[in-house]
Amino acid sequence: MKREKIDWPSGARCASVLTFNLDAEYVWKGLAQDSDRRPKTLSLGKYGMKRGLHRVLQALRERSLTATFFVPGAAALQYRKEITDIVEEGHEIGLHGYEHEDFSCLDYDEIKRLLEAGCEALIKTTGTAPVGFRVPEGEMNQHLYEAMAASGFLYSSSMLGDDRPYLVQTEKQNKKIVEIPAPWELHDFLYFGFNYTPAFPAGQGRIANYSQVLGIFREEFRAYYRYGLCYVPQFDPQTIGTPGRIPLLEEIIKTITHAEGTWIGKGCEMASWWLENHR
Repeated sequence: MKREKIDWPSGARCASVLTFNLDAEYVWKGLAQDSDRRPKTLSLGKYGMKRGLHRVLQALRERSLTATFFVPGAAALQYRKEITDIVEEGHEIGLHGYEHEDFSCLDYDEIKRLLEAGCEALIKTTGTAPVGFRVPEGEMNQHLYEAMAASGFLYSSSMLGDDRPYLVQTEKQNKKIVEIPAPWELHDFLYFGFNYTPAFPAGQGRIANYSQVLGIFREEFRAYYRYGLCYVPQFDPQTIGTPGRIPLLEEIIKTITHAEGTWIGKGCEMASWWLENHR
């Protein structure tokens, strides 16, 4: 298969958007209703915001890179200082639900309400409305894009339908939403997320081998680079930000930045470029 001739920013050979999910405690609260009474479980999410995030920001700062951080609205209100630190370093804040909800079982009105509540929380925290959205782990339904369009979002990074951005036309709003796919195999939480109760994963058979996971991320990037595609990894500071795993992020970043002709930017920049150049 030959490299695809895609019009990337600055005439680049391929593109990459580095993304981070600031799930904090809310990913665990979403798995079990009684997680509020599980301080050990909640401490996993707190670790990501209080310890892992600072290592992630340092890794990006040392390489003068900007990234996109998707955060639930409630987490943005809870961790205002941390979110402010991210914004002050030039990174983008996108929305990731309000309390990391399952969007697959919600009707249009409920989705719209959660999007508006999340936007309000991010405006209170950052002073700016988000233009990007990533659905929390799990499925979504046919109402999401319509609700996103009605709420003023520019793009989503939730689907798996391509290895390049693509446009989704909404019917009722008659608007185009840019989708920036983020594949499962480039999601660190699926390799390193672990909790005893509520059980995650269900069979309790993970944490994955570090060098093998690094190999997956590297080989995927090399293939994306070879074919001229858009590489969108996603990380969570509570899994990638530990002392033993932050070197994996640093090595992945090194692989991307050392590849000549790779454009690296934020989700909002990619979405604006794609909407303008690939109608």
